[in-house]
Amino acid sequence: MKVEKLLHMAGGAGDCSYAANSKIQEKAILKVKPILEEAIVELHINLHPEKMVVADLGCSSGPNTFLVLTEVMKIIGRQCRQLVLQPPEMQFFLNDLPGNDFNNIFQLLDSLEESMRADNNISSVPHFVAGLPGSFYGRLFPSQSVHFFHSSNSLHWISQVPEGLESNGNYVYLNKGNIYIGKTSPPLVVKFYQDQFKRDFSLFLKLRFNELVPGGQMVLAFSGRKKSDIYNGELSTIWGLVSESLNSMVLEGLVKEETFDSFNPPFYAPSMEEAKAVVDEQGLFEIKDIQMFESNWDPYDDSDEDVVSDNIKTGENYAMCIRSVLEPMIASHFGAAIVDELFSRFAMNVANHLLKENTKLPILALRLKKKEQILFTKV
Repeated sequence: MKVEKLLHMAGGAGDCSYAANSKIQEKAILKVKPILEEAIVELHINLHPEKMVVADLGCSSGPNTFLVLTEVMKIIGRQCRQLVLQPPEMQFFLNDLPGNDFNNIFQLLDSLEESMRADNNISSVPHFVAGLPGSFYGRLFPSQSVHFFHSSNSLHWISQVPEGLESNGNYVYLNKGNIYIGKTSPPLVVKFYQDQFKRDFSLFLKLRFNELVPGGQMVLAFSGRKKSDIYNGELSTIWGLVSESLNSMVLEGLVKEETFDSFNPPFYAPSMEEAKAVVDEQGLFEIKDIQMFESNWDPYDDSDEDVVSDNIKTGENYAMCIRSVLEPMIASHFGAAIVDELFSRFAMNVANHLLKENTKLPILALRLKKKEQILFTKV
């Protein structure tokens, strides 16, 4: 799987697009707002930059793309009004892989600018917005040029499917019958995924350390794992339901077994302890805050109830969300013809699961501040 080419959300603004089905991701961004505000206020007070560079890594497309941008300007505008300061010029970079629907982003910019002019806290802040295609597992900026990095709902995507899941190119699939880490995945599969996450997150931290100015900060939020049993992790449950849906199509001859066995997503949801261990081992950032949030599967359900009121509707709503994320990857690997049937079965599997357990989506959030150290030169 060529991750950089295939990993992107469903583009456009149609019923099955990411732009129309990203409310769960919006909730994650909103839950992290207090952490974001603490970081921006502290950074602005301590550094007093005349020009501030902010980058949103894994911005995707649709209305969520501008949530962080507008929130940062509100925070800066409010603070400058309270302290009677001249606001800095803001340069925003919206980053994602080249397959992202950047056209959708730029088409929304005019209406965004119009709405921002009506907000006194924002209208006073001079700002510039640019798109930046490229992987955040590579260098994106010159050394010491960025004040603040934000990334939401992205770092659970690793740089590649872990090597070794297909043995020697002989079509011996180590994770046969599973997608991601399932209940019957061999321990070696778990190790491959954990090692790939550790390598990628370590590299990400080194790259951003080089690109941040002294005292620069990051706020990162991505899918995590609250349960200690990795085989029973919340995201393993979700991928397990996708796997069940595909396997039923294999049994009916709608999908080839070999095609199913060869599909493994470039994804890993770490525990808080795993993520913290990587940060501590690198020694490049001070952890200012680390938290775990939870969200319901149904993007339209904000209740704290242990029982889902309408499991069928929740299954349908959640299937639309997952489809908007996975459809490009599924269509590339299995063919577009199976997509409707697959997610219809997935919706029913979700509904049946929710009769037994109202599983939540854990979101891991970290606020990191760059330590004063010598720049890396080999990354």
